[in-house]
Amino acid sequence: MLTISSVEFGYSTQPVFRNLNLSIEPGEFAFLIGKSGSGKSTLLKLIYMDLIPHSGTVEFDIYNSSLIKSYELPYLRRKLGIVFQDFKLLEDRTVYENLSFVLKLTGTVSRQIKRKIMHALSDVGLSHKQNNYPSELSGGERQRIAIARAIINEPLLIIADEPTGNLDPETAIEILDIFKKINLRGTSILFATHNYDLVKRMDTKIYKLEDGRAIKAVIKKKAESN
Repeated sequence: MLTISSVEFGYSTQPVFRNLNLSIEPGEFAFLIGKSGSGKSTLLKLIYMDLIPHSGTVEFDIYNSSLIKSYELPYLRRKLGIVFQDFKLLEDRTVYENLSFVLKLTGTVSRQIKRKIMHALSDVGLSHKQNNYPSELSGGERQRIAIARAIINEPLLIIADEPTGNLDPETAIEILDIFKKINLRGTSILFATHNYDLVKRMDTKIYKLEDGRAIKAVIKKKAESN
């Protein structure tokens, strides 16, 4: 599904990755951890090919960073769902309009738009908020809408860039639970975070970015409270 092989990348005088290797299998959930500045956001940009490696390759589905053409990028990104820390919702549009905008961009036929929107909103528990504007929602609700936007086109992989970074601990756990539910349906997830308490809640693959490489890490799982 996703294979990153021997990637080297940096910004002008600032090297970021050297011999970076990482893979995500179909249906897998993986955490991406590392200190601020270790390259988590840069890695996610390499995956959706907003950035291209200086050497090495990023392969996702049928796409290869060494071979991809600019006209293929929209097709690659339709197979990805992206969730950002700061939501990136359109403030002048309702929840429904935010989601319909994504569907119209990808050419979804009109008769399918409402069904897809209501299904995505149901998945995140916010069907009753479809006519609200983002400014009328809490931070947790905004992030749920961002997740609905990410899943609405049924992507193969969701990449989440610090999706709980602006949320309180209880809401962060609720957001993680939504990602877990989506993953159980077969969608692969790469979840970048600096919140180790969240990481400890799952027994799954963990990549730690350190010294320009991705190292498989082990963090003791947190015991479930009664």
